[in-house]
Amino acid sequence: MTDSYLNFANSPIGSKLTKALGLPKPIVLERFEKDQPAIRGAVLLGGGGEPQLLAALARALKSMNAQTLAHAQLPQWTPVANTAGLLTGRWGLEGQAGEKVKALLFDASGMSDSSQSDALYHFFHDTARAILPCGRVVIIGRPPESCAAARKATLQRALEGLSRSLAKELKKAITVQLVYVAEGAEDQLESTLRFLLSPRSAYVSAQVIRIGLPVGSSAAPADWKQPLSGKKVLVTGASRGIGASIAEVMAREGASVICLDVPQAQAGLDEIAAKVGGTALALDIGAADAPQQLVAAALAQGGWDVVVHNAGITRDKTIANMKQDFWQMVVNVNLSAQERINDALVAAGAIKTGGRIVCVSSISGIAGNLGQTNYALSKAGVIGMVQSTAPLLAAHGVTINAVAPGFIETQMTAAIPFAMREAGRRMNAMGQGGLPQDVAEAIAWFASPASSGLTGNMVRVCGQSLIGA
Repeated sequence: MTDSYLNFANSPIGSKLTKALGLPKPIVLERFEKDQPAIRGAVLLGGGGEPQLLAALARALKSMNAQTLAHAQLPQWTPVANTAGLLTGRWGLEGQAGEKVKALLFDASGMSDSSQSDALYHFFHDTARAILPCGRVVIIGRPPESCAAARKATLQRALEGLSRSLAKELKKAITVQLVYVAEGAEDQLESTLRFLLSPRSAYVSAQVIRIGLPVGSSAAPADWKQPLSGKKVLVTGASRGIGASIAEVMAREGASVICLDVPQAQAGLDEIAAKVGGTALALDIGAADAPQQLVAAALAQGGWDVVVHNAGITRDKTIANMKQDFWQMVVNVNLSAQERINDALVAAGAIKTGGRIVCVSSISGIAGNLGQTNYALSKAGVIGMVQSTAPLLAAHGVTINAVAPGFIETQMTAAIPFAMREAGRRMNAMGQGGLPQDVAEAIAWFASPASSGLTGNMVRVCGQSLIGA
């Protein structure tokens, strides 16, 4: 679906007119293209207190072939970077800003008291105008709940308010994220940095991500351009829209994709499977025997490495006007079927050790929505399932995470009345709707074999929507 206003505002005539009238001008987002580097442009490092993650950051940035610079308040970055074999330089002169950069990376892991917050002020005060359009900001901290000292926990929790406010202030399609890294999980950073610093995360902003100790084996892929090479990935609801884009991105990442959808969607399913060089599996996941059919299909292929629960339905009515079968149908397909399938696959060993389960929730499950009590319950339940089963699945060497899309340009949103559609597009920090690719990129990040430190996370793909913020 085409966003006419976005295209007009970025045309030569439209750009002049929107400026003259004082109208917003959404920036066309930079999105990832095959074989491009993780980041184009310099990464500027800052820190406060006694930064604990500089060595891990240097190793990850070296692997990414990133160019780095150090803020004046972080002189210790230069020797750390040099030890890692990473060329670096100093940003700016005394009292003067330095060159424009593509990303800011601030290590707050060693900050232990609110009195140290001036380090945050000085870094972002100096650099806020130096970030290029479609730039990236990542703040690294420690999980507040694991901090031994109360004051450190307080300061680390305060970083959430800072990151969300920065995401609204910086504009120019700049994203801001907060990453909490558990003690001992420092070497799990690279996969997340590769996602957050790259165009893959174009429509993800103001999110809080937790990286913990690895679940199962942990190893960097042999080729970061195809991290899913040799992996078998099931994608449900794959015949169109977001599901089709997930299948395409998984194939681009090197996976063999099993594309699943209901028998009624066989034509579209076959088309997508052929496009990605995968296989088609026509099955209603809401059927009582679906879990065992999937177990049999997985075992016949030697087990699956990744399961993406994307299939979902809507049957919208206010609850006073809703028939019981509408309620039951939505909850069964969107939530209960996922629970049954996960249980069956894990119990049978049909999802391999080191496997990934990624679920698609919705902003409706976070904020609620008029006429969607059934849908909102099911999608909030998906988040609950991820959080409650993450420790249980970890015992089997399997991670589980969720993405929650906001307004995404699909056939479904194209059917929304014009006024509501425009509100959905504009009521976020990016001033536009996301694309199915944006959801697929986040899922590919969670699916990566290098993401074993990520489990129990829910990340919104919504451009920092004001709904449910």
